This record gives sequence, C-alpha cells and structure tokens, in this order.
Amino acid sequence: MMDRSTIIMRMKRGTKLLLAAGFAGVVAVACVVGGGISAPDARDTAAKMDQFISAYRGGRIGPEDPHRADSRLFAQAYQRVRYAYVRPTEDVDLMKSAEEGMRESFPDPTVASDSDLVEAAINGMMHSLDDYSVYMDRDAFQKLNQEINGAFGGLGIEIKKDPKGLAVISPIDGTPAMRAGVKSGDVLTHADGVSLAEMDLRDSVELLRGPPGSVITVTIAREGQADFDLPLTREVIRIQRVRYRIEDDGIAYLRITHFVRDTGSALRRAMSELKQQAGPNGLKGYVVDLRSNPGGLLDESIDVAGAFLRGGLVVSTRSRTDSQEFDADYADPSEGLPVVVLINKGSASASEIVAGAIKYRDRGLVIGERSYGKGSVQTTYEFSGGGGLKLTTALYYTPSGKSVDGGIEPTIAVLDDPETEEVDEALDKALSLVKDLSSGALTLAPSGVVQN
Repeated sequence: MMDRSTIIMRMKRGTKLLLAAGFAGVVAVACVVGGGISAPDARDTAAKMDQFISAYRGGRIGPEDPHRADSRLFAQAYQRVRYAYVRPTEDVDLMKSAEEGMRESFPDPTVASDSDLVEAAINGMMHSLDDYSVYMDRDAFQKLNQEINGAFGGLGIEIKKDPKGLAVISPIDGTPAMRAGVKSGDVLTHADGVSLAEMDLRDSVELLRGPPGSVITVTIAREGQADFDLPLTREVIRIQRVRYRIEDDGIAYLRITHFVRDTGSALRRAMSELKQQAGPNGLKGYVVDLRSNPGGLLDESIDVAGAFLRGGLVVSTRSRTDSQEFDADYADPSEGLPVVVLINKGSASASEIVAGAIKYRDRGLVIGERSYGKGSVQTTYEFSGGGGLKLTTALYYTPSGKSVDGGIEPTIAVLDDPETEEVDEALDKALSLVKDLSSGALTLAPSGVVQN
C-alpha cells in the first residue's frame, strides 16, 4: 500500500508543499492529517519509548498512565520519519538521537513529566535530520497555518538555526525588522539578553514573538562590525504579496515579497492592471524583483513562474519513493515580453524555483547576487492529538536538472553599493536591460548570454 507521503508528491496542484526556511517566522509545505502508519508498528515504537523513559527514571514509571498518549505521539513522529524522510534512516540512529534529546534537555529526569521527556525525544530525533525538519506542538502548528495564509504576529524575519543563534535569511518588506535595518546574513545572538545559541528553533521563535506593540531588544552579529543591540517593536505581520508600478519607458516593475497563498493570483491581477495602465502604448517588458524573498508554497512558485512561460517544465521534485515534474500552464500573461529577474542572497526556495525556471528555460535574464541555495521540500504532518511535524520529504531541481542547494547564479552579477542607499544599482541595471531587450539593442541567446 502506498504511503500518503508518496501521494502528496504525485498531486500536482491540490496540496501545499512548502519551501521556505523558518519564519520568526515562516516555514512551508503540504499538510497531511494522520494516516499511513500500521497499528502494530506504532504500538511497538510506543513500547520502546515506554522502556526508554522507564530506564531513564531508574526503572520507575512516571505519574502518567503506562499506556499514555505521550508515547503514542512519539510513535507517530518516529514512524513518519522512518517512512517519509527524504533519505533512508536507521532505527538505531533515530532512537539514539531521541534518547540523547531527553538526556540533554533533562539531565535530571525527576524534574520532567513523561510528556516533557517525549517532546524532548522527538526534538532530539528531528534535530538529527536537517536544519528544516522540526516538531511543532499544537500552538506552533496553528501559527504555521497563519503564516501560510499571510498574516502572523512577530518581527518579520526569515530565520534558520546557526551555532551562534539565529541566522537571518531575509527580512520581510514593510515589517519592523526591515524598517530597523536587519539584513540578510545577520545573526541574532541574544533576545532581551537571553542567549539563542543553545536554544532550539521553536523556542527561539517563541521568545521573539509577543503582543503587538511590545518591544524586544535583539543582539546582532554582522560581518565586519562589532555586535550591537537593536530594539524592535512587534506587530501583526501582514504580507503584501505583490507590489507593482510602471517605471519609465513602459516597463512593469513587480515586487514579490513572499509565496504565500494566492500569490500567483495576486501577480496575475497586477499584470492585468499594469496592462490597462500602460494604455495604447503597451508594456515594454517586466522586472520581477525577488530580492530578500524567502520563499513559501511550491504551488505558488509554479503559478508565478507560469505567468512568464508558455507551458513546459518549471521544477521537478524527487522523494525517496517518487519523482514529480511540475509544468506551467499555457496562458503566458506576459505575452513573451522581455523579463529580467532580480535576486540576492536572501532569495530562497520558491524564489529560486522561479529564477531557475526563467534562467534555464532561456526565458529571461537573472541578475544580482547568487541566491540563498535551499533545494529541499518540507511536508507538514498534523497529528491526531494536535501538533505535528515539518519534515523534509523531497529535493527539487531546476529545468536543467540542477540542484538549487548551491544557489542560483545570476546571468549578470550586480552588487548594490552600501554607500549609496538612495540608488538601487541592481534595479537600474534591470530596467536598462529590459529597455535594450525591448528595442532590439540586445538579444537573449539560448545559453542565456546577452549578445549585441
């Protein structure tokens, strides 16, 4: 019988596969409720966890019922990892990581309930996998769903775990973090004086969150500078999916901030409105700005890429048991006009899918900096008792078959000069390229190289 994680990878547009890293935060994926695990396997795994807890307590059973739901929760997580994780796992390694998670979190087992120990065991197991696989309790899982819908409370930064604390993948447009000057590559080492180095991702995110209007002071490590404190005022983050305008010479500028639900629809509405604004002279081409866009839903990245392609492959995914190709539709609302995509080191996952499709399908130019380089797909599994996993279940590849883990290299490298913040050199270059492509002064060769 096919595991439901395989079914997810076969479904083209019906599920939500997430590609972002970790909001303070966003993550993203498909959502599956329960299912896919045989009862005998689950009972056996739960019994093993009972034995671990009993042994750790010196042979004593905790205050909970010996047939408690906590061990069944571990069984759900354990079996899901065994059958759905992107790479094969060994039973002995997973159980060892789970035991280490308990011992590291609670050196003295007498101060912890069995539910605490089980949660620590799940976290230990997940930490042994990769940077993007994580266990979420009921509250964290609900917040994830809020983020997928494009509204949540916090600071507005995309983060991942770093040995020193939390590494910033990118700040989100129009948020406290962006306004305060937080940059891609910054590392948050402390929050209100509390070290983030030894704290796991979930607890770190919880510390950063708080009531809108409250202030938190984060300590930032930035390359080439001494560490400094930065106060940030929390607020409800509402992601404006697409911002747009017409630049000089009839060039459409499209700023995509995140790939949350309905981003593709918002983009197509924006393109339609820009065509109306352009009037009889029409548009000359498009600049698609994906800088500091940390990613989001796979479906939305396919929809966005499809707005500039007439059918054909956008991205492919490979799981342990299956592979899937995702194609663009044939509508092509861009009508074949010149396209230049802007990326930087904060452009990740879904942004890289769009940039890779445009570049490797020879549809347009990609300029700026090498992108972040996140080439994995996460799937969320909701457990029957609440909470669930965000688990890496597949890797994705550009139409050329290239993994995105090393990042997308721009066709033309353009770096903004930090000394001239009032000038956007990369955008100016993109507008110039669209103008030249539209006039015929430049042409796009099949290799993606601009020629006179």
